[in-house]
Amino acid sequence: MAGRIRDEDIAEVREKARIDEVVSSYVTLRHAGGGSQKGLCPFHDEKSPSFHVTPARQFWHCFGCGEGGDVFTFLMKIDGLSFIEAVERLAEKYGVQLRREEGDGAREDRPRGPRRSRLIDAHRIAQEFYADQLRGAEAQVARQFLTERGFDQASAEHFGNGYAPRDGESLLTLLRQKGFSDEETVAAGLVAIGRSAYDRFRGRLLWPIRDASGDTIGFGARRIHDDDRIEAKYLNTPETAIYKKSQVLYGIDLARREMARSSQAVVVEGYTDVMACHLAGVGTAVATCGTAFGDDHARVLRRFLHDHEEFRGEVIFTFDGDAAGQKAALKAFGGDQNFVSQTYVAVEPTGLDPCDLRIKEGDAAVRELVARRVPLYRFVLSNIVAKYDLDRADGRVDAVREGARLVSSIRDRSKVDAFSRELAGMVGVDIEQAREEVRRAANRSSRPASPASPSTTAEPPTRQQLPDLREPRFSLERETLKLVIQHPAVIGNASRDVGGNDFTHPTYRGVWELITASGGPAAGARDAGWASRLREVATDPAVSSAISALGVEPLLTAKEPDAAYVAAHVYRLQELTAMRRIADLKSKLQRTNPVDHAVEYNRMFGELVALEQHRRTLHERAVGADG
Repeated sequence: MAGRIRDEDIAEVREKARIDEVVSSYVTLRHAGGGSQKGLCPFHDEKSPSFHVTPARQFWHCFGCGEGGDVFTFLMKIDGLSFIEAVERLAEKYGVQLRREEGDGAREDRPRGPRRSRLIDAHRIAQEFYADQLRGAEAQVARQFLTERGFDQASAEHFGNGYAPRDGESLLTLLRQKGFSDEETVAAGLVAIGRSAYDRFRGRLLWPIRDASGDTIGFGARRIHDDDRIEAKYLNTPETAIYKKSQVLYGIDLARREMARSSQAVVVEGYTDVMACHLAGVGTAVATCGTAFGDDHARVLRRFLHDHEEFRGEVIFTFDGDAAGQKAALKAFGGDQNFVSQTYVAVEPTGLDPCDLRIKEGDAAVRELVARRVPLYRFVLSNIVAKYDLDRADGRVDAVREGARLVSSIRDRSKVDAFSRELAGMVGVDIEQAREEVRRAANRSSRPASPASPSTTAEPPTRQQLPDLREPRFSLERETLKLVIQHPAVIGNASRDVGGNDFTHPTYRGVWELITASGGPAAGARDAGWASRLREVATDPAVSSAISALGVEPLLTAKEPDAAYVAAHVYRLQELTAMRRIADLKSKLQRTNPVDHAVEYNRMFGELVALEQHRRTLHERAVGADG
């Protein structure tokens, strides 16, 4: 009886299956220097790419979660395969003939149930069969459905549309002829069992649902016959070993490369919307399959968007303008912080979805719909505010209160103030009133459920709410501190005018205050172990951890930093501080009546002029240092 696969054949598969090529089917990789490539880890949530692939060594490792291995372990982990299945799949893909030792094959590492490769093969045959059936006489109504929505034969072939015959046994018979057992076809979700086995999809127009690599893993089926006994407009493949609806996005196989190129993803509501968008030139459109957009879908998108601080992109949701669309927008807003990318919403004023819009107004109108996107948070807040009569004082109070509840629910505390300002502007109230309502809403939501659990209130809540140190708005603070810790001698006197208020992140401010308390950069210039000693005296664990990271993370320059490089960073850091002070002054001026408070208004205006001049001077110095 055939036993284990020969070691030399496994070695040949490992050699021929380029790990960067295999991983790229699941993760967008970019060059990281030194022969390495990096991307967002598919095995844990992260906002900075810590997943590295080294093709020369045929190895991968994530510095975030610690997972790593070779091409086989990657497939085993990401697709839930056994070792043998991973070897067999790659051997088939790269043309390696596997030979087995004589012995007991029962000891092979195989999971229960049909192999994944068999389920994929069954779906490939089914898709080809359904596509061929779409050309037949019985499928006339299906072809008419597509034609009426602007999709010709070429479009149907491009997207793989098909038709399931009404007899209920055609696919089952074909798969049996091809050697598939009923156990396999049922496990694939293509066949159902009642009093006997029968085709799951009957008399329906079909869309093949593919994974990122292009393998068909399921189908979406639309009702097109009036006498269809199943009234549901759409049916989808049930959950199977290869089809998980919470992780599947229709069109991802067609959109993934354009997503990576443009750093944009457009999330629409249906299969025909995806088709319409792609044919209209919006090649980044995808849709969920019979379920709402959720956290797992967001993780899939982030992998292909390369969604992190260095390559921030856009995620654009299209919703109907009705109540259901607004509810969907609220749900999407709740998952907004899954993305580093900016989130937007595109709503056609007439309420048309992308498919209907393309039929009525053409391809350009679909592109314009996406181009006219508005920030998602603004759309959601506008819908809340629009429910109230803002000409009445009580209407404004109620609008601020409901809007504040939404703003206070945001997990990323760095966005709260900006959203509070937006809310104040929409309602027409003072920014401080909006901030106070947001604080009240946050306090109400953070109250312990019962007095029996005092330990939950003992921890300082702000520590858990601090923004990520690697958020792009802190990048200049981070790079400046890296210079101070790694090259204190180069800093010299350049940092003499830097203060704690130049660092907006509390942890970075804590690092700087520790540095100044320890004698400043000058002390480090004379002490080779300065960074280690800084870490030892840090009492805040977050500050201690930050010092370690800042001490080993490479600078954003390949050259050795010099005085000009340091000066450019210091001046830019101070320029940002000046810009923040200017923004605050402008806000105060906007709220100050120049007639009733003329003295205060003129004082602030003079201060604003001086600050603007100071900012320009810092900017010129920073540019000069760069030059």
